[in-house]
Amino acid sequence: MTLEYTIAKALLQVGAVELKPNDPFTWASGIKSPIYCDNRITMSSPEIRKEIAKGLAQAIQKNFPGTEAVAGTATAGIPHAAWVSDELELPMMYVRSKAKEHGRGNQIEGKIVTGQKVVVIEDLISTGGSSLVAVEALRKEGFEVLGVVSIFTYGLPKAEQAFKELGISFVSLTNYDALTNAACEAGTITEKDLPMLTKWHSDLKEGLLM
Repeated sequence: MTLEYTIAKALLQVGAVELKPNDPFTWASGIKSPIYCDNRITMSSPEIRKEIAKGLAQAIQKNFPGTEAVAGTATAGIPHAAWVSDELELPMMYVRSKAKEHGRGNQIEGKIVTGQKVVVIEDLISTGGSSLVAVEALRKEGFEVLGVVSIFTYGLPKAEQAFKELGISFVSLTNYDALTNAACEAGTITEKDLPMLTKWHSDLKEGLLM
């Protein structure tokens, strides 16, 4: 059993991901989607969150050796960054979507160490916007950002292009294909649902739903 499948199965198990092919959700963008992913729910499951933290830590060790600190994106990436920092025994910080308008006006909370090699922890990558905001904020403060590691990705070309333009690599523990396969095996969806789910994902990747 691959890590992609194991994590996908875990997300389904705790209800962090829901698939409703015949009664789609509406995203904030207005897109009708058969899938809704809320990885915050994993916080309430010690067993699952530990599994995710181990997976993220292993992904960092494998893909970004030399990492000296981890930075979570606010807000969903923060708890996972904390658990990963414990797993790897590394310093942790988090990055706001924008600087505070009061106090010190910080966008990054934690100790600023110029030149420190850091990996960004994200819960989900769709277009990659929040991750890249964090990357740019960290670079502005003098950090060397090695890459981004997330729990789930939709695998959109738009995100891949945005990361490429910024010169950043990213890795995700699981993805849409692994999720639909795990859901089918678990009986959450049926094989009859797969063609529609595959077409929706293809249309999303081609920007036809944007």
